[in-house]
Amino acid sequence: QVQLVESGGGSVQAGGSLRLSCVASAYGASRYSMAWFRQAPGTEREGVAAIDRDGNAAYGDSGKGRFTISKDNAKNTLYLQMNSLKPEDTAMYYCAAVRGGGSGLFEWRKYVYWGQGTQVTVSS
Repeated sequence: QVQLVESGGGSVQAGGSLRLSCVASAYGASRYSMAWFRQAPGTEREGVAAIDRDGNAAYGDSGKGRFTISKDNAKNTLYLQMNSLKPEDTAMYYCAAVRGGGSGLFEWRKYVYWGQGTQVTVSS
């Protein structure tokens, strides 16, 4: 069983930055693909960024050019550096993991393990 715990959310003004972290318990990070998803009330869950078990990163449209995903396998920790934040980035951000990976990293149904979420609020 894998447990994921996110942190780092908060309230910032537009143009600011936040760094989200997701600590995973009881697994070797190198065997898993991981991703950040977000969901605002009344909207679909959206893939923001993903990183496969080989360390290859991919970004959804919302994250390209502003967000950076990284993984520290030694610390079993996933990060999301978010810069130039906009009010439309306001959402609950979730960390997700699945053993192996491959294609479809932005298909949320693919992921087996989820964190409880961390709220990001960006004011104009």
